[in-house]
Amino acid sequence: MSKKEHTSTIIPDKDVSAKREKLVGYFELLQHNSNFRWLWSGQVVSLLGDWFNIIASAILIRKLTDSGLALGVLFTIRMLAPFLISPLAGICADRFNRKYLLIITDIIRGILIIGYLFVQDENDIWLLYLLTALLFGVSGFFSPARSAILPDITSQRELGTANALSATSWSVMLALGAAIGGFTAGLFGVYTAFVIDGLTFLISAVLLWQIKLPRRSESQVELPTRAKFVTFHYMLQHPDIFFLTLHKAAIALLLSSGFQVVLVEIAKTHFVVGKDGAISLGLMFCMGGVGSGIGPIVARYWTGDRDRPLRQSISLGYLIGSIGLAITAPLVSLTTVVFGGFVRSIGGGIAWVFSTQLLLQRAPNEIRGRIFGTEFALFTLMGGIATAIVGAMLDLFGVMYVLWGMTTLPLIPAVLWWLWQARFTRKAQKQ
Repeated sequence: MSKKEHTSTIIPDKDVSAKREKLVGYFELLQHNSNFRWLWSGQVVSLLGDWFNIIASAILIRKLTDSGLALGVLFTIRMLAPFLISPLAGICADRFNRKYLLIITDIIRGILIIGYLFVQDENDIWLLYLLTALLFGVSGFFSPARSAILPDITSQRELGTANALSATSWSVMLALGAAIGGFTAGLFGVYTAFVIDGLTFLISAVLLWQIKLPRRSESQVELPTRAKFVTFHYMLQHPDIFFLTLHKAAIALLLSSGFQVVLVEIAKTHFVVGKDGAISLGLMFCMGGVGSGIGPIVARYWTGDRDRPLRQSISLGYLIGSIGLAITAPLVSLTTVVFGGFVRSIGGGIAWVFSTQLLLQRAPNEIRGRIFGTEFALFTLMGGIATAIVGAMLDLFGVMYVLWGMTTLPLIPAVLWWLWQARFTRKAQKQ
């Protein structure tokens, strides 16, 4: 391994210098970096529609089937469709213009949404599943490309702020989209929510067109030929990058994806507000979005862009997530369920955002798209497994028992990550 390659994957902790350097402000980034401003604007609009779709789809299938298993299948398809696409999507994100890839996927998704309007009764559930598979299969191209393009349009100093703002925007739009989507579906019906979702994709494509993507740098890390094409092999040679790619999979499997299925069941059978529980479901998703946005912002005041605190905060995030699940599990009232989900999402948001930032700082440009494609594939696979299991468990054991069973699961990655960090720190100190 060359010295240049080595330094791209294991970066000694530079807490002192990072502490002295003033962080780029969120408004400062949006004001001075027009490319990121267009990317961020497209993200905000598109995410608003995404959460309209999630609320509307969940309510529709629960209304037509009244089955926790059918709901679990829907969420499983949402996760597994991108998983099947992700290996190809990562290659496309490295080989083709990332800006155009984002625009094309937005346009295709906007067209696919039209099909949801034809799902009218239980006999059309197959169409709902098919459209969901196609929609999220196309989304499998979007997510790696969007992650990979971020370092292309930001400086090293702006990268941490850009990542935090993108993640916070996801959380804020989850809050707004879930709340507004819940009220829209509850007052005007799910099909209105689907129409709005389709329009947001088209608006996003127009905004992304404004990006002026700079040429890729010729001075990036030179990788061995095999490593350029065998991403998994490269990550095994660089275990820190490999373990960082596993965090979103752990979050999906143990903390978030199954919990989303549980929330739909809670809104339908325990705390029903609005038509078919649409308003209560929107409220629960809304506060989850608020928590996942607040968590990283508050934690970043302590961590800054410093390597070691970012790493330590990931384990802390899993612990906070476990506490949130424990608060939710007794199902005392809608208030406690909402608050428990809020706490859970604070922890999940911290682990998600900080693992992404560390990966952005370390992934070489030549295979960045494939690394994020692999990360997204693992995330969707574990999310699909979680939703399938939880959907089946809900029919067998009910909401409360499922929630209590979930409370200790986030402690597993918290401990494993802490053990790896102890070894990583010792290794970095020897460099």
